[in-house]
Amino acid sequence: MVRLPLTPRQIATGKRLGEYLRRARGERTLADVATAAGISPETLRKIETGRLSTPAFTTVAALATELSVSLDELARLCLPTTDLEQTG
Repeated sequence: MVRLPLTPRQIATGKRLGEYLRRARGERTLADVATAAGISPETLRKIETGRLSTPAFTTVAALATELSVSLDELARLCLPTTDLEQTG
């Protein structure tokens, strides 16, 4: 299966997600949060820097749980309003 290139919108969404998660991590180390969420520090680094724009749902859910962030909040903060209207 060939993966299509990401759209500019997907890339922008990934950057917003990464920035938000980086802020939510606060003073905790990247390695601490990654380990607690069950992912590698490199995966979290890629998400936070926007190099992994479309992480798996289970990865996002694990990070949200570890950082005490609701998935609804992540969707509201990271997705453009038009995307939320289409999914609701």
